[in-house]
Amino acid sequence: MGIIKAAKLFYDYVSKDEHDEIEEVIHAVSGVDLDVEAGQFIAILGHNGSGKSTLAKQMNALLVPTGGTLWVKEMDTSQPENVWNVRQTAGMVFQNPDNQIIASLVEEDVGFGPENLGVPTEDIWKRVNQGLKSVGMLEYSHHSPNRLSGGQKQRVAIAGVMAMEPECIVLDEPTAMLDPNGRKEVIETVRQLNQEKKVTVILITHYMDEVVHADKVYVMDDGKIVLSGTPRQVFSQVEYLKQLRLDVPQVTELAYELRQSGVDVPEGILTIEELVESLERFKSR
Repeated sequence: MGIIKAAKLFYDYVSKDEHDEIEEVIHAVSGVDLDVEAGQFIAILGHNGSGKSTLAKQMNALLVPTGGTLWVKEMDTSQPENVWNVRQTAGMVFQNPDNQIIASLVEEDVGFGPENLGVPTEDIWKRVNQGLKSVGMLEYSHHSPNRLSGGQKQRVAIAGVMAMEPECIVLDEPTAMLDPNGRKEVIETVRQLNQEKKVTVILITHYMDEVVHADKVYVMDDGKIVLSGTPRQVFSQVEYLKQLRLDVPQVTELAYELRQSGVDVPEGILTIEELVESLERFKSR
């Protein structure tokens, strides 16, 4: 079994009236199957309301399935006795870093998680330094988080999760509130953690260009996984993605338009370098 596995997973939001009668049931996640291997970089895409954030919160046991099962390292997340270990295995980074930052100094904030885990003091400081180093923020350890940019705050939030030494990190739209530079900083940080520290990464996003280096991409719509595969396989389905109200990376879109107008370039181009190479081959023919 992989590090995270879902079988026929459901989650319903139920709203009730003042008499405690059920008014409405929203099926946010409907019958999702998922198998994530340790060390993979997985991206989950979908427009707002597709169910991707609800799925993410179940991986950290913030939400418990209303149907089906989710296992984190073979621990059933619906069992209360597993919650503590599930959260130590799968750390969570949210959309707004201000919701995760609670201390007045960067190093204190990063040390908060390990301290709550009962880690000995000298080990906490080792973990703080390692966590900040891993996200390129060590020189800011004595700064106030309030004075940092959005991208820097998000990297501190990631360092705080890393200091708890999870095997998996789930990022729920971590760049949604950032400018392009901040987004780039955070995605590069996450890729580095995946490649160098072999941390399993699950990135929830609606920015297509953030997922071109993922091992596997899942696309959600209406609570279901409707498309999955490598980034190249997924992004070669331009028409279908547009039906789902999703974009494709700009370079993929350009290559698609060129194909439509008769230029012989391959489907699912993901980088500018690939497109340039294809155009040079086309030109030489």
